[in-house]
Amino acid sequence: MHDERRRIEERVERVHDQRIKPAMYAASVPFAVEAWQAPGEPVPFEEAAAASYEPFTMDTPWGPPWGTTWFRMRGQVPAEWAGKRVEAVIDLGFTGDWPGNQAEALVHLTDGTPLKAVNPLNQYVPIGNPATGGEQIDYLVEAASNPDILANDFARPTPLGNVLTAGDKPLYTFRRANIAVLDEEVWHLALDIEVLRELMVELAEHDPRRHEIMHALDRALDLLDLDDISGSAADVRSALAPALAKPAHASAHTLSGVGHAHIDSAWLWPIRETKRKTSRTFSNVTALAEEYEEFIFACSQAQQYEWVRDNYPQVWARIQESVKKGQWAPVGGMWVEADGNLPGGEALARQLIHGKRFFIEHFGIETKGVWLPDSFGYNAAYPQLAKLAGNEWFLTQKLSWNQTNKLPHHTFWWEGIDGTRIFTHFPPIDTYNARFSGVEMARAVKNYADKGRGTRSLAPFGWGDGGGGPTREIMERARRLADLEGSAKVVVEHPDAFFAAAREEYPDAPVWVGELYLELHRATYTSQARTKQGNRRSEHKLREAELWATTAALHAPGYSYPYEKLDRLWKTVLLHQFHDILPGSSIAWVHREAEAEYARVAEEVEALTAEAVAALGSGETRVFNTSPCDRAEVVRTSVGVPMYTEVPANGSAPLGVAEPPRPVTVTGRVLENGLVRVELAEDGTLASVRDLKANREVLADKGNLLRLHTDLPNYWDAWDVDKHYKNRYTDLLDADSITVVDQDPLLGAIRVERSFGKGSKIVQTITVRAGSPRIDFETDIDWHEAEKFLKAAFPVDIRAPHSSAEIQFGHVQRPTHTNTSWEAARFEVYGHRWVHIGEPGYGVAVINDSTYGHDVSRTVREDGGTTTTVRLSLVRAPRVPDPEADQGKHRFTYSLLPGATIEDAVAEGYALNLPLRVADSAGPVEPVVSVDGEGVTIEAVKLADDASGDVVVRLYESRGGRAEGTLLTGFPLAGAQVTDLLERPLAEAETDGNAVPVALRPFEVQTLRLAVAKK
Repeated sequence: MHDERRRIEERVERVHDQRIKPAMYAASVPFAVEAWQAPGEPVPFEEAAAASYEPFTMDTPWGPPWGTTWFRMRGQVPAEWAGKRVEAVIDLGFTGDWPGNQAEALVHLTDGTPLKAVNPLNQYVPIGNPATGGEQIDYLVEAASNPDILANDFARPTPLGNVLTAGDKPLYTFRRANIAVLDEEVWHLALDIEVLRELMVELAEHDPRRHEIMHALDRALDLLDLDDISGSAADVRSALAPALAKPAHASAHTLSGVGHAHIDSAWLWPIRETKRKTSRTFSNVTALAEEYEEFIFACSQAQQYEWVRDNYPQVWARIQESVKKGQWAPVGGMWVEADGNLPGGEALARQLIHGKRFFIEHFGIETKGVWLPDSFGYNAAYPQLAKLAGNEWFLTQKLSWNQTNKLPHHTFWWEGIDGTRIFTHFPPIDTYNARFSGVEMARAVKNYADKGRGTRSLAPFGWGDGGGGPTREIMERARRLADLEGSAKVVVEHPDAFFAAAREEYPDAPVWVGELYLELHRATYTSQARTKQGNRRSEHKLREAELWATTAALHAPGYSYPYEKLDRLWKTVLLHQFHDILPGSSIAWVHREAEAEYARVAEEVEALTAEAVAALGSGETRVFNTSPCDRAEVVRTSVGVPMYTEVPANGSAPLGVAEPPRPVTVTGRVLENGLVRVELAEDGTLASVRDLKANREVLADKGNLLRLHTDLPNYWDAWDVDKHYKNRYTDLLDADSITVVDQDPLLGAIRVERSFGKGSKIVQTITVRAGSPRIDFETDIDWHEAEKFLKAAFPVDIRAPHSSAEIQFGHVQRPTHTNTSWEAARFEVYGHRWVHIGEPGYGVAVINDSTYGHDVSRTVREDGGTTTTVRLSLVRAPRVPDPEADQGKHRFTYSLLPGATIEDAVAEGYALNLPLRVADSAGPVEPVVSVDGEGVTIEAVKLADDASGDVVVRLYESRGGRAEGTLLTGFPLAGAQVTDLLERPLAEAETDGNAVPVALRPFEVQTLRLAVAKK
């Protein structure tokens, strides 16, 4: 029996692959082809149409890396083909098994109308169905010769990821450009056989259905005339029809198929190429919708829609029409599919605001769900933010990549840090590029973890990243699998319909509490440090600009709030939070451009802030505090002189009027200010940190120990750090010099310089300031290592059962032990501005201004004490996909805060990331808003997006407990509303003069819209 089965399977495979598929195109004639190589970057259609073309022959190499070649293709449909289905078939020399990240093209008519894209698995362009015969065909084809970086299998560095190093050797060989007749009967026969064969091999050996299909295929092929495939195809199809007609079992699982094309906004190609990828894929999708009336395409990322609107208006018009017909479903409601861990809380809110608003304004559609199949884990603030933006559901796929533990549910309620729950689905098909293959269909059913309670799951189908999206072959598979015995059932439908049905049948789905941590891609918290720093700086600079622009708009006559500029700058930052840019997992070109964009944003935002501050008046030097906490600290004047000052939250104060606290002393390698005493060892590490207020030693071992690890992950270099990295390391204990560089009553500083490795150098200035227990480590690194990982360790004499790390609008607690595999898998985690560890009565925080990755471990010492070690991840040196990742200079600061509570960590996290601003000519002004009440923290102050003049304040509870307080306004208040993230009213807020009472549950986010009374 085994031999018989193998004979039939081999027969079916050979006949299908070698005879039937080649016969799908019954006749063909070649195009006459000419070519023009565009110089440098892509050019508009009009320029290409006016260029001089030269003859081009098939089997000729073309396409330098990142180049654009325009092909003019002319031909005529033979008269005898009248009544047949005629297509253009174009093979640019496609390579590899993956249909994205390589050559692709957009076909235009000579008037510039985009017709359809040509992709590796989507090589046809419709001409006539039926053709009339004699049609003159004249195309201009914009072909992109993007290098196939995946050909290196992420194992070897390649220069192809940077246009500056990629060279100019042609990458592809043009194989075919024909006008051809599609033999629809043969084409359908190939699909019939594929679906049955793939189903057959997935069924169990003892399943009668398997044997039924096997013999049906064997008998049907007896009817195939190998010398006349076209003439005998109908008979073979008739013989297979009964096997395809048997309905699925009543209890069969249902797959809700949703057309999809996951297009990374940048990854192994630059942003400029994504703009073209979207136009190609969207042209395909709108063309496919005309062929299949049941087709529905779900598409996220408002940024990509905007690119198409601005650059391809004809494609945009087709999208609008498809939306009206109900075949195109905007989903996700975010500006881009952002990284799920690293964007700040306000930035994540803006992702949802700008995405939702775009779809409302341009399509009249309010999206209902968050669509994030590919982000590298999902923070625990998402449920609340998603709900506050008006969403009902959440979708992810990436968790199927977990290395160690399998998520126990596919359909569940996800509960965030504040208690908000959102209905969530994690498709068991384990891909967002499904094609309804037999393997995928079987996997979806086998994987589905909620059998017996739920009966359905989602299946996003279509080729992404330049693969062209869903194809007609996938749609034909869906039709055959709609109701087929032995298989799950497929229904193509809107994702909203799936989520409504899934929730109705499974309202009591289980609950998952806290973050959705991806047990993979942990290095994305650290890779490409300058990109991450640019994001952090941009988020905080935009906060500063909005606060002072709002203040100026209310208090400075003649000042105009810069709505358009702030909107544009925010969208630039949001774009670069895409889940392959901010995580550091893109090619060199992407990160080079990101750094330039962040520099431009910083310059523009600084100008906006300076303009707003200057508008507030003149006459004295003042200090401006953008943070939500009152501050008393040392600040340097514009000429570098340190002064001690006190400044209210969200306000300003004259410089230098505060009474100085106890002075700082510097004695040898010891810094002391009455609050802390810091002693450096001869090797430049911290020998002691004494908390003088608590009268206890903070450290259990060398502090600020810089450790250099060997770092070669098993596969994804820029993405992953594998656990074995800890096993090999070098401690950087050789100091080139230790020098006192500041010895002022208000601050003392010691500089430690180190050289190591392949010419790398670290210069750290360790600073203690008057009036503060915070110890700053201002760090300059000139980094020239390869496949290394640099950590900074603080072993603290604290027995901490868990660590607390700041996330968006709150913090999460993670165990410091590894009792279970779930805890052990979190050997590298992320946090935002601070990490806190504590025992009853005492805590310590480690604060940073631009790093995210860290690890926390616990050991028991010989004396019985416990050491809890926090290690910040400073910089890495992966070589794939960017061989020069992180090379060069870095500057950042991290800090140790002894005796810290969570409240202290929150306040100092803001302080380090929002330095006080000294303005030489500014007048006094009352804060726009202030808060009286512990734990009530203001995150954003801005004018309402509708230009009404209302003030919008976003605040949250930051300690993890209930909070009550009063929001006070620095302007006459006419009324207040609680709104959603899009500033739409949810409820009226109480007011008492210029005061608004506030009551928040733990980690609750609240948006208040404050009406300004007219004068």
